Amino acid sequence: MNTKLRTTPALAWVCALTLLAQPTARAADTVGSLLPLSLDELLATPVVTASRRAEGREQTPSHIMVFTREQMRDRRYKNLADLLEDLPGVDFQRATRSSQYNNFVFQGHVSNNKILILLDGVRIDHPAGGKIPVAENFSLHFAKQVEVLYGPAAALYGADAFAGVINIITDKPGERPEGKVAAGAGNFGSLEGNFLVSSPLVAGFALTASAHYQESDRAPLDKYYPNSYPKVAAGTKPAAQREDYVGDMSSQSQYLRLDYRDDVTVAFYRNRFRSLTSTGDNPASVFYLSDAFWDTTIDTWSGKYRFQPFESLKAELVLDHSNYEVDPRTRYINKVTNFENHGYDYAYARRRGIEQNLNWQVNERHVLLAGLGYKDFYAIETPDLPWSYSTDKGPRGQGMRYANQPGLPLQIFDARYYSWSGYLQWQAQWTPTISTMVGGRQDWYSTYGSSFNPRLGITWRPTQSNVLKLLYGEAFRTPSPEESYSAFGTFSSGAPNGRSFRAPNTKLEPEKSRNLTLTWDWRPRTDINIVTNAYIAEVENVITTQSGDSDSPCPFNPALKQGENQYIPGATLCSSSTKKNSGSDQYKGIDIIPQWRTHISGPWSADFWGSYSFVSGMVKETSNGIARDQINIARHKVKLGITFRYQDWITITPRLQWIGETNTGSSLSPTSSERIKTDAYTVASLHLGVHKLAGERLSFYFDVYNLFDERYYAAHTSSSSSVLQAVPQQPRTWMGTLEYRF
Repeated sequence: MNTKLRTTPALAWVCALTLLAQPTARAADTVGSLLPLSLDELLATPVVTASRRAEGREQTPSHIMVFTREQMRDRRYKNLADLLEDLPGVDFQRATRSSQYNNFVFQGHVSNNKILILLDGVRIDHPAGGKIPVAENFSLHFAKQVEVLYGPAAALYGADAFAGVINIITDKPGERPEGKVAAGAGNFGSLEGNFLVSSPLVAGFALTASAHYQESDRAPLDKYYPNSYPKVAAGTKPAAQREDYVGDMSSQSQYLRLDYRDDVTVAFYRNRFRSLTSTGDNPASVFYLSDAFWDTTIDTWSGKYRFQPFESLKAELVLDHSNYEVDPRTRYINKVTNFENHGYDYAYARRRGIEQNLNWQVNERHVLLAGLGYKDFYAIETPDLPWSYSTDKGPRGQGMRYANQPGLPLQIFDARYYSWSGYLQWQAQWTPTISTMVGGRQDWYSTYGSSFNPRLGITWRPTQSNVLKLLYGEAFRTPSPEESYSAFGTFSSGAPNGRSFRAPNTKLEPEKSRNLTLTWDWRPRTDINIVTNAYIAEVENVITTQSGDSDSPCPFNPALKQGENQYIPGATLCSSSTKKNSGSDQYKGIDIIPQWRTHISGPWSADFWGSYSFVSGMVKETSNGIARDQINIARHKVKLGITFRYQDWITITPRLQWIGETNTGSSLSPTSSERIKTDAYTVASLHLGVHKLAGERLSFYFDVYNLFDERYYAAHTSSSSSVLQAVPQQPRTWMGTLEYRF
C-alpha cells in the first residue's frame, strides 16, 4: 500500500474547471494587480480577529500580524506550516512527530493545541481540542489574507485560544467569474496542484470552490544522514535485512462557499493529511514502512446569517458542525507493538455548535460586543487495536481482545459532553489618542464545570508615529479526549498481568494561563515600521504524564506498585502512568519585527521584513519537581527576508533563518534543569516568480528550500529512547510551479 492520497479526483477537477473557465476569461488587468500595497496601505488593512469586528491594527490593544495575498504569494507561504515557520516568536520543528507530524512552539507554548485555527472566524482544527498535523494540509491558495493574533483570546473565542488565534480569511466572489489553477513538480517525487474559481450566480447568489492536492516521497534521509539511520537489528530482523528509510507524505483540502447577498454564507472545508508513524523514531525502535501511516481528516460545515435589527446594532448567527477522524487503517509497527501487526489506532471527534453574536455601536466612541453559544461534543479514543476499527459497529461492538490475552475484552472509550458560553466586551475611545478594551467570557462544561476568562487592554498613541499597547488576558485549554481517554499497553502471554500501561483519567481539569503583553508599534519613517512585543505568561494545572500507581504493592511483583485505575476488568495493572494536572509553566520573551518597503531605482522596488526573537521558559511537571528549561525552544532566533520586485513582472525572494541551540525533550540528567540541545543552524531558501506570461495570465515560480544543502536537525519533544532527539531535516529541495489566472 502506498501512503499517498489518491490524485485522480483532485487533478480531474483541476483540468475540468480549467476547461470550463476558458469562455469566461477576461482581460488580465481586471484579474487583480500583482503590484504590492504601499506600507501605509498594508498597515491600514482592517483586521477582524482581534475583536470580532473590523478595525485598524492600531485600534486594538492586541498584538496582531496580517499577511495579504500578495505577501503570501511573493514569500511563497503556500500553507500554514510555511507561514508559521517564518513567524516571529515561533519555533517550528518539521517532521518530528508520528501523529501530528510537525511540532511548533508559539511564544513558549508547546504544540498546536494551544492555538485556534479559524476559517472566516469558524474553528477548523480539532473539534474537541486535540493535536493535529499542521502542515501542507492547511493550504493557503484560496486565502485573501491571514491574521495572526498573539496572546490569549479566550475572552472572545473560549477554549483553546490559549497562546493565540490564526484566522484564514477568504473573499466573497466579485461581479464576474474569475479564478486560477496551478500545478507544480519537484525533486524527491514531489507534486502539487490547486485551483480556485468564484462566480456570481443568479438572484444574489455567488459561489466559490477550491481544492489542493500535494504528495512527496521526501528525501531518503538514510543516504544523507547515515549516522542517524544506520542499519541495526530490530524485532526479529537482523541488521543485514533491514529496510531502507522511507518518509513519504501527502495532503489535500477542499473548500466550498455559497453566499446570498451579504446576508447568508454557507461553507464546507475539508483537509486531510497522511504521514508515516515511523516519523521521528530511531531505527532500533521502528520499521520504516510506507503502509504504516497516520491519516487524519477534518470536515467542517458552517452557516452564517447576518442581520441588522436597527442601524447601530449588527447581529450574526453562526452554526457549525465539525468531524475529526483517524483512518481506521492507521497503524504502528514498532517496539511498543513488539514489531507485530497489532498496533492499529482510531479516533473520532464531533462538535456541533450555535452562537449568536451582537455588535452594538453605542455611539461614535463606544462599542459593545456580546454573544451566547452552545456546543455539544462526542469523541472516541481507542488503545492499540489488533485489527482495523470497524466504523459501522460503534465502540462497544468491535468484539476485540487484547493481544496475548484472548479472554480480555479490549476497552474502547467514548464520551459525550456539552458546553454553554457567554461573552461581553466593551471598547471605548476616550480621547483621540487613548482607547481601552474590557471584556470577559464565561464557559461552562458538563465535564468539569465553569471557567471565567477576562481580557483588559489600553492603547495610547502619544505621537502620530508611535502606538503603545498594554494587554492582560487569561485563557484556558480544555483536556482533549486524547488526554482524558487515551490508553495503551501490551500484555505478555500467561496471566493477565500488565506493566507500564497508560490509564485514562476522566477527572482532568483545564489548563489555565495568565498573560501580560506590551507592544510598541513605531513608524520612524513612512516606509519603515518596527513592532516590539514583550510578553510574560504563567500557566497552571498543566497536564503532564505522571505515575498512575497507588500505595498498594503489586500482587504479581511486590517490588512494584499497583495502578490506581484498574480500568481493564479481569486484569491486574502495575507500574502504570496517567495524565494529571500536576505541572506549571512560566515563559517570558520579546519579538522585534521590522519591515521596510522602498523604491530602489527605476522599475525596481524592495520589501524587507524580519524578526529577532528571545524566549525563556521554565516548566515543572509537579509542584515540588525540578524547574527545567521549556522543551523545543531556541532562546534566540533571527528570521529575515526580502522581496525584490521588477514592476509586476519579476519577484526574487531570498529568506534566511538562524535558529539557536534548541532544547529537546531530554534532560542532561534526572536531577538537572538543563536540557540536551540540538545545534544551532542557518538555513536559506530562494523563491523566484515570473509573471504576465502568455497574454499576462501565466506566472511561473521556482522555489529552492535549504538553498546551500545544509545538514541540520530539529529537536524532538519526547525524552523516550525510542525517538531521535535530533531529527534530521530535508536536504536541498526544489519545486517549479505554473499558475494560470482567468
